[in-house]
Amino acid sequence: MKLLLISNSTNAGEEYLGYPTPNIKEFLGNKCLNCIFIPFAAVTFSYDEYEEKVQKKFNQIGHNIKSIHHFTDKIKEIENADVIVVGGGNTFQLLKKIQDFGLLDIVRKKVLNGTPYIGWSAGSNVACPTIKTTNDMPVVEPSSFDAFNLIKFQINPHYLDANPIGHAGETREQRILEFIEVNPDIYVVGLREGCILKIENDSVNLIGNKTIRLFKRSVEPFELSKNDNFNILM
Repeated sequence: MKLLLISNSTNAGEEYLGYPTPNIKEFLGNKCLNCIFIPFAAVTFSYDEYEEKVQKKFNQIGHNIKSIHHFTDKIKEIENADVIVVGGGNTFQLLKKIQDFGLLDIVRKKVLNGTPYIGWSAGSNVACPTIKTTNDMPVVEPSSFDAFNLIKFQINPHYLDANPIGHAGETREQRILEFIEVNPDIYVVGLREGCILKIENDSVNLIGNKTIRLFKRSVEPFELSKNDNFNILM
């Protein structure tokens, strides 16, 4: 299994997919691959627009990519793809469309059999057992929260430590603590912006200059750096 799970597509002041592009290139290698893109997290812009932005970056590093929304037989396109790429946006919308088109099982099967998977933001959320640790508003209602279940832990992308001055609502940490209280057997990774998890078989490596924050019930939240061992997650 090969996964590249990216917290966010774009850092402030950078172009789209700017910072993760070298990591995507290294992850995929030099051979030209045919990638299938799942754009269903897009809500306020079209799938064509989304495809164009992603194509620009993948073409620059020598890979072909086509959005699945062009094809009637979407399962066939997944089966024939060299790489599966899932973009960010609204996680609820993304999962609902994946369910509507019957793609959950075929994507999971392909990735578990070795097809590389790249996701950012919502695309990282759906790699988890469920989407219950997304930050997004439920603008639509999926049939369930169950996702691709490619990994054993949950991700909270765009993880923030700060609580804005004057904000009286829950912090991100408080929301995750609620999750682990009612889901005591699963770890949650607070994946800060600019960070990437690279997973190959049973190996997990952190890419980026920030630490992650790890949560599990009955354990004090703690930090892991790219120099630490992540085997606890697998």
